[in-house]
Amino acid sequence: MRAKQLLPNFCRPTGIPHSPFRSPVPKAGAAVTTTAPSDVHSEPPDSPGDGSLAEFGYRQELHRSLGRYASFAAGFSFISVLTTVFQFFAFGYTFGGPVFFWAWPAVLIGQLLVAACFAELAARYPISGAIYQWSSRLSNLTFGWFAGWIMVIGQIVVVAAAALALQVVLPAIWSGFQLIGDDPAPTSASGAANAALFGVILLVLTTFVNVIDIRVMSLINRVGVTAEIIGAVLIIVLLLTHSERSPGITFHTGTAAQSGLFGALLVGSFAAAYVMIGFDSAGEMSEETHHPRRTAPRTILTALGAAGLLGGLIILGGLLAAPSLTDGRLGVEGLSYVLTSSLGDGVGRLLLADVVVAIAVATLAIQTAACRMLFSMARDGQLPFSRRLAKVNPRTGMPSAPALVVGVLAAALLLLNFASPEAFLAIGTTCIVMLYLAYAMVTGPLLWQRLRGNFAAEGAAGTDETGRPYFSLGRWGVPVNALALLYGLFMTVNLAWPRAEVYDPAGGHWYFQWFTVLFLGVTLVLGGAYRVYRARTTVAEAPAYA
Repeated sequence: MRAKQLLPNFCRPTGIPHSPFRSPVPKAGAAVTTTAPSDVHSEPPDSPGDGSLAEFGYRQELHRSLGRYASFAAGFSFISVLTTVFQFFAFGYTFGGPVFFWAWPAVLIGQLLVAACFAELAARYPISGAIYQWSSRLSNLTFGWFAGWIMVIGQIVVVAAAALALQVVLPAIWSGFQLIGDDPAPTSASGAANAALFGVILLVLTTFVNVIDIRVMSLINRVGVTAEIIGAVLIIVLLLTHSERSPGITFHTGTAAQSGLFGALLVGSFAAAYVMIGFDSAGEMSEETHHPRRTAPRTILTALGAAGLLGGLIILGGLLAAPSLTDGRLGVEGLSYVLTSSLGDGVGRLLLADVVVAIAVATLAIQTAACRMLFSMARDGQLPFSRRLAKVNPRTGMPSAPALVVGVLAAALLLLNFASPEAFLAIGTTCIVMLYLAYAMVTGPLLWQRLRGNFAAEGAAGTDETGRPYFSLGRWGVPVNALALLYGLFMTVNLAWPRAEVYDPAGGHWYFQWFTVLFLGVTLVLGGAYRVYRARTTVAEAPAYA
């Protein structure tokens, strides 16, 4: 018997079939209080604390075991400020010079607008597969399906891009980590191949963790995030206390004069855009979080805010403490060069080891988020092999098949690095574009519902698990939402623009210059082809009635 979906008409995902797993469960009982030190308290799938999914027609299968700090860690570790800042600092400096620092606060403000909209949605729809679920309920199943499809493909690409980041720090810690060739630069042939090798090794480990147990995964995630935050604060303090110049250097154009200040900032924003994505992961983990309507909105915003503040200070500290801004090393070796040169080999390498931990945990968290998206879409029967992908191990509370799929596909993408070093940048920018577009496919329908007066009316009456009103932007909803959508669309075009000097600096590889556009096009074509095939087979298999 189908469980009734208690949703307003405008947000009901028309056409989403009810899974055979779904059945009503008891309503939420007494509140469960969790704290950061003991943040994982696993409950059986059908415990009285799991009733929040019943109104959406789902039965609790994932183990609800994450507290507030674990939810924060899910979003923060996806962003992983150490991973991404170290990975893209050299790129931002190369194209923007010191002035690229100012792209950081601009992107942070834009993403905070998006995060505020997501926080409202996380309170109203605490369901795994956040982007897919939110977009479907705000628009229709087809539009929401493409949002989820683009998002999950983008997440798989992000997993590959994060795994490649090991190449930025491992050879700087010890030259013996350069197993292939002798040039550790990620854009060199040997560096790119070495990055792919270590990336595959890391993916094997993260895939294994993602099938063990939710408690093990969460423990690793929380310990890793704690280590990353401590390491980030230490790096900031040490860099600022070893400053070689004043903050006024950030107003110098440097190499930006070659392409103009505005053009330099547009390209320099790639670094900030790559860092500040994935904060929605706290929403992705809602079905495994205690009090998700109360917790997820706040951890979405705090994860992004904390990462944005720490990342901006790290970039500023790197610019101030760099031994030289003109010798070319900052644009090639990035922050690894600053740490080892300014702080000494011992301290610098110790901090780089912390960055390695951050990269590993980030890869794990991103893979987990992609698994939840696959699980959510498969549970609704919206993907090939849905029955297998939606299966949850009752002992571990983890969907094992999605972890294997994400791991294998991400490893396959890493093989591009063996073919050409330009793949390093192509993979990184492609994943940003995919996520930005998927985000816009949520903020767009949300704005439409606000303008029709549906969303505000529906949200005004809702209360979270503690009896308090849902997180809401109130009268600021429309302007914040409109700016979030405009920002997202602008950045999507900016990031995907086929700049030859960025994507194909050596020349002769037109497919890398257009890689992001081509990849997005192929993703849409494959998704459309599957939708057509599925529609035809569904009609063909439908029983005939007289």
